[in-house]
Amino acid sequence: MKKYIFTSLLILAIGSGLFAQDKVGTTAANFLNIPIGGKAISMGGAYTAISDDPTALFWNPGAMSRVGRSDVYTSITNYFVDAQHTWFGAQYMLTPSDAIGVSLNSLSYGDWEPVTTVEAPDGTGEYWQASDMALAVTYARNMTDRFSIGGSIKYIHQQIYNESASTIAVDLGLLFITQFNGLQIGASIRNFGGSLEMRGRDLLTQVDLDPESQGNNENIVSYLKTDQWAIPLTYVIGVSMPVIDRGWNRLVLAADVMRPTNDAQTINLGADWRIADMVSLRAGYQSLFKAERENGLTLGVGLDLKVSGMAIVFDYSFQYFGKLGMLNTTSLALTF
Repeated sequence: MKKYIFTSLLILAIGSGLFAQDKVGTTAANFLNIPIGGKAISMGGAYTAISDDPTALFWNPGAMSRVGRSDVYTSITNYFVDAQHTWFGAQYMLTPSDAIGVSLNSLSYGDWEPVTTVEAPDGTGEYWQASDMALAVTYARNMTDRFSIGGSIKYIHQQIYNESASTIAVDLGLLFITQFNGLQIGASIRNFGGSLEMRGRDLLTQVDLDPESQGNNENIVSYLKTDQWAIPLTYVIGVSMPVIDRGWNRLVLAADVMRPTNDAQTINLGADWRIADMVSLRAGYQSLFKAERENGLTLGVGLDLKVSGMAIVFDYSFQYFGKLGMLNTTSLALTF
């Protein structure tokens, strides 16, 4: 079994080298890499080797079956320029070793805006809006008491006004729990799939194929073809370990190395200090050693309440983006 585990990790590592080509600023659907979850964000996004809430559906599907319970989770981030990023996930334990889940990741770019033209600078009476969405189905299984594997298949859709683009992608993830002081090692490949090409009625036009000829049809309906754009393939490997674990007092440190195809390689660091199994204080740092960045420090708190046999978890996080200011994320989880 150890040979199987390390072979799987090696496959992911080789895959990262094959597919992590440098395409900085040349991918579509970049919302797929916006971090989700109040706890994960406050830990700087160092969450690939963490397995205690449904956000594993996003960070590492191989960790989902380690959660060990059925949960629903929602996370809302007030994003830049009045946009709103929302993530919803639910998982269900089929058996003590098997779990399935569904998730919805969406980014709305604000209210409907008026359509303006040169002839009508105050508006034509029409309105436009843009939005991004990804719907995923996930399955994970504990192969042994220390090793789990999982995957997601997701439908990705982007739309702006009357034009839209769609594709299919998959996520793969592994989680290995070592025998060294609770050290966990996680690895994932996210957004491995097709390309996006915008299509819609505004790309229809009329052309004259032979303007020098007489008597031909001068209004042939044609379609303006747009370029295809890859989605942001991302490879991540991470570790986490409790450095203090005394029942009522637990401190977990985590680190992720992330290599996306649409940006530079970065390191994320995070810490989660849980007190009395109820209150959590968290801190992290995003994009460590990245030369050009605005994000960095992250902070957050969490509250875990038990009510009538059901757990209610509230997480709140802050992200500092330098000149762009602060982002805040509110998350709520229900455990059955």
